[in-house]
Amino acid sequence: MRDIDELRPLTAGRLLALWREARESSEDPLERALLCNAGIAAACCFRRGKPVFADRQAALAALTGRQLERLLLRLAEAEPAPAGTEALSEATGNPAFDQRRFDALREG
Repeated sequence: MRDIDELRPLTAGRLLALWREARESSEDPLERALLCNAGIAAACCFRRGKPVFADRQAALAALTGRQLERLLLRLAEAEPAPAGTEALSEATGNPAFDQRRFDALREG
């Protein structure tokens, strides 16, 4: 596997766009999932500030299924930002995010 020194999480909107691209590429659910996962890897993996993979095809060519799975698990298990509006806003890049309101809505 190529050296990866940074995994950058994606926004929900970018994840949705990658899923839609994969959905348009294949009707087979397993192939669609693999294409989407490779797209996520291509968008999230960096080495010295530069993308490790040019696109999802490059990620598929370079990674085994197990390596791709491990990368996605690392990305999913990344530490969340510390509690508090300021820290979360900076971590997500969304200055309008209100952690207290989000918590209140989640609790019902």
